[in-house]
Amino acid sequence: MSRELTTTSYAVLGLLAIKPWTTYELAKQMDRSLKHYWPRAASRIYEEPKRLVALGLAEATAGSVGKRPRTTYSITAQGREILARWLAEPGAGPVVEFEAMLKVFFAEHATTDDVMANIDAIRSWAARQNAENVAFARLYTEQGGPFPERLAAITLTGRFMTDLADMLERWAQWAGEVVGAWPDDPATAQPDWETLRAIAGRRVTPAELPGE
Repeated sequence: MSRELTTTSYAVLGLLAIKPWTTYELAKQMDRSLKHYWPRAASRIYEEPKRLVALGLAEATAGSVGKRPRTTYSITAQGREILARWLAEPGAGPVVEFEAMLKVFFAEHATTDDVMANIDAIRSWAARQNAENVAFARLYTEQGGPFPERLAAITLTGRFMTDLADMLERWAQWAGEVVGAWPDDPATAQPDWETLRAIAGRRVTPAELPGE
């Protein structure tokens, strides 16, 4: 059974474990919460619930809103068991998909203005993300939020997204200062040796060393 399920399958099962949803509601909830951790789920949202039904992990209930047909999906007992088994296993680390940083990585083939534009884009993303983080936190602290019973778990991931946005904001501030001193052609820029030596001088445990 586990071979037939992907991380996206488990993401949908996790949402169904919270409450029953239509595929439209699932898509909205994924955009609201899972896009930060598993954006690939959105592309399969309209096919995955049907697959989970075929595997006996979810069930579909036909209904209607006015004259419009509507199908609501809910998790089965077997689905909860499979989900619990998956949650008990340690997950893999992050895989970063970050176009603006990819462009910074190839800075020597661009202009300094191009690099600065991407740093500014990263700073803007961080500011927008933090505005979203604050609004979401205030929704819960001031109004109770849509899932107050899940607040302990939500706070963990909320803190992660806030720390991530803060880190990117700090990085953009530092990178902007460094690149601001570069010549027009990044290929002729000098590295920030102080930063590189500070990274190289960090103490790490054997478990953190590459290849260990």
